[in-house]
Amino acid sequence: QVQVVESGGGLVQAGGSLTLSCAVSGRTSSINVISWSRQGPGKQRELVASISRGGSTDYADSVKGRFTISRDNANNTVSLRMNSLLPEDTGVYYCRVRILMSDYWGQGTQVTVSS
Repeated sequence: QVQVVESGGGLVQAGGSLTLSCAVSGRTSSINVISWSRQGPGKQRELVASISRGGSTDYADSVKGRFTISRDNANNTVSLRMNSLLPEDTGVYYCRVRILMSDYWGQGTQVTVSS
């Protein structure tokens, strides 16, 4: 089994910063891409950032230049540093882990950005 646990969400004012963490445990030897997605109020879930095992990154246009995803393969953790937060960044942030052909999701962590 694989466990995915997110942490680091909270309430922050616009312009502020937060760092989210995703910890993966269990069958971790074949982890490939890890990504962060978010779902805002009344919106569909959207991909925010992803990082491959080799460290290649990809970002949604809406967060480029503000968010940074990083990965620690030795400890099976991924972080998402979020700067210059906007009210539209509000939502539940989910970590998704791809292992072979399966995806594993965490329960999500709430990020609220006040204007």
